Amino acid sequence: MTVDNRYTIGAFAVIVDEGDRVLLSHRRDLDLWNLPGGQVEVGELPNVTVAREVKEETGLDVEMVRLVGVYGRTDGKADIVFTFQCRVVGGALTVTDEADRHEWFSVDDLPVNTTPKHVARIRDALLGASEPFFRVLTEPSGREWLETLRSTGKH
Repeated sequence: MTVDNRYTIGAFAVIVDEGDRVLLSHRRDLDLWNLPGGQVEVGELPNVTVAREVKEETGLDVEMVRLVGVYGRTDGKADIVFTFQCRVVGGALTVTDEADRHEWFSVDDLPVNTTPKHVARIRDALLGASEPFFRVLTEPSGREWLETLRSTGKH
């Protein structure tokens, strides 16, 4: 296995409304639903990134409620992802260059084309643990998941 020692650091938000529904964004570049978030920029802390990325992708202003978990990989991909539970404090949902739709979903009614690693992080967030999770990502990437759905005729 070849390892790329350059790390990619990401920060994503699990935003839950008063009806315990989770906000997902539909990507413009792939037919996938995912949590709002993205890559940490140089000199930026992940909690700052998550607020910036949510604003850029959804139009919403959020504040961090808690760190849900830190997620990594052991398959040769050097990704570290911070997932935060956030609450909306302002703004309004709007389509953007990155997302063409936003919808609130019950955790039991997530679209089949939701990125599996995001589903795992949503479930972790909804457990309400007092301490953050530290987990190895084992779920397929979004692109791998779309290929699986296509090959099985589920999408």
